[in-house]
Amino acid sequence: MTTGKFIRTIFFVEILKGLTLTFKSMLTPAVTRRYPKVKRPAKPGFRGLHALAKNEEGKMKCVGCGLCGAYCPSQCIHIYTTEGEDHNKVVDRYEIEVLRCVYCGFCVEACPFGAISLSEHYEYSDYSRDAFYMTKEKLLSNWDKYFAGKKGEAYYRKFWRPQSEDFTGHEGQAKFEKVKKLKVKS
Repeated sequence: MTTGKFIRTIFFVEILKGLTLTFKSMLTPAVTRRYPKVKRPAKPGFRGLHALAKNEEGKMKCVGCGLCGAYCPSQCIHIYTTEGEDHNKVVDRYEIEVLRCVYCGFCVEACPFGAISLSEHYEYSDYSRDAFYMTKEKLLSNWDKYFAGKKGEAYYRKFWRPQSEDFTGHEGQAKFEKVKKLKVKS
């Protein structure tokens, strides 16, 4: 045993170094947030609880095409439709099993009408599984709770792409401005 190792063993140098590190960390303030009292706001684009979008008239945007359910990797979206009076689809039931959802956002991207969205709401817990089975009525009320007013419009403007302004041309790009219509002889 060398003299340096012998001195470190007798005077517990490693233990003293560890204790000084512990005492230094006790003097710095903690970074832990006390959750129910101090809540961190969700970051923009956070994928939380689902909501079915409404248009300006207050009607559901969903037409029952089923693309969101087809794109869903966990198959947690179930849509039941019937044929209406004017031979259009009528959405009878729109259900999401929230406990199966992986919050990937594919349903939002797949919907051509912008009818489903993922809110920034992340605080939902319950003691039964029934509360996590979202029906059409619950999903529509989620829109009223979390996307009321201009917030819903801002959500789709920021996070729902592509939009018409994404398809603008650049300088020097070829454009078909004047297309002649051919007359077909009978």
